This record gives sequence, C-alpha cells and structure tokens, in this order.
Amino acid sequence: MSVNRRFVLKSMALSSIAGVTMGSAVRAFAAATAGSSATAAARPVVALANEGAAESIFLYGALAASDTRLQVQRVGRDPGFMLDFERQLRSRQPMRLIGLLDDASAALVVDMARSGGARVQWLGQHIAEAGFSRHHLLNTDSAEGCSQQFSRQLQACGAGFSLNEERQNGPIVPRRMSGPSRGTGQSAQWASSIGYLLASLGTRTTLAAPLAPTASAPITGSFVSFSIEA
Repeated sequence: MSVNRRFVLKSMALSSIAGVTMGSAVRAFAAATAGSSATAAARPVVALANEGAAESIFLYGALAASDTRLQVQRVGRDPGFMLDFERQLRSRQPMRLIGLLDDASAALVVDMARSGGARVQWLGQHIAEAGFSRHHLLNTDSAEGCSQQFSRQLQACGAGFSLNEERQNGPIVPRRMSGPSRGTGQSAQWASSIGYLLASLGTRTTLAAPLAPTASAPITGSFVSFSIEA
C-alpha cells in the first residue's frame, strides 16, 4: 500500500471518528445491560465483502458470531453498486456496516459512508505475508478491548504478527503488540478473528473466534477492515 493511500485512509478515518457521538462509553466485550444488548440486537449488521480468499475467511468468522443478525452484501466498483449503497445510506435506516476489503474498495465505501454522515467505530489496515501479518487499528471507545482480544487470538494461532492501535476519542496512548512466528500457525486466522470481533461488537460473546479454515495458498496482500454505524 502506498504512503499516500495510507495517509488518505487515515485522514478519512480521523475526520469520521471525530464526529462520533455516543452515550456512556461501554466496553465492547463486557457484559452489556439488557437495554444496550437489545439495541445492538435490533440494529441490522451488514457485512460487505468481495470474492477474495481473505474476505471469505472474514465472513466465516463474522457468520460464527453469536447473537448477530448478519446480512452479506457483495461489493463492486460498478455504478450499480455505488447507487444502491448510496440509497442505503440515504434511507437513514439504522444499520451497522462491517467489512474486510481491498484498499481501493474500502476507500470507496468509507468515503461514501463518511459523506453520508455515518460514524466510524473501527478502521484497520492489514498487510498479510506468508506466516506473518501487520495490523494498524484506529478505533473508538465502543471497540474497547478488541485489539487486546485480537492480539491474544493471533498469539494463540502461532503466526507471527505486529499490531499498532490508536484510540481516537480517549486518553489511551497508542499500543504496540507483537508475537513471533512459531512455524505452525494459521496465517489466515487474523481475517476470521477480525470478522468475529467486528460482528460481535456490542453483544454478549464467548470471545472464542472460530479457527480459520486452511487456505489452499498463503493469503497475502493489503486489506482494510471497518465497522461503521449508519
């Protein structure tokens, strides 16, 4: 991913997250009150993905999340998708959009959502190589605890990783976590874990992301994950 595109994505995230308005901050994976659980359950969750291997594993994790009403929508760069997506945003129907996409598709989705007044809870940049992955996360209080849980799942699977987290509306300083490769790890586990964690935001969960299916070939490339409240 070029420095310019990374800067553009981060700038979009900062301007979106700066406009987030929330009630009292809640830990994403703490035991929620009955009222907040009901609100989260009532808000439809739409997973945006395209046909890539990493995106399929993301959906595998998202679909396994408990207490989640998940709809799957395939993303394209054609005018038909953009018009349909714009209509969804303008409908003002409460929904939460999660996804894992290639850089160009994610830039399109995040920019359209930001322009439509949606609020970004989480934005992640993921660079995957054979046996190793790098992750840069921008999130808000509503995703509190996600990065630590993500780090624990990466450590458990045995693949090497580095993770940097930045909080956009709180006093917490940036966090850096890493783990060496143990040679037997599931290098695609990060995509399943991201899907599970984002689909579970605001709901009760066992925090046990499903083990990713073994990919026929190593998953490599640059991807962007997001959770957006529209």
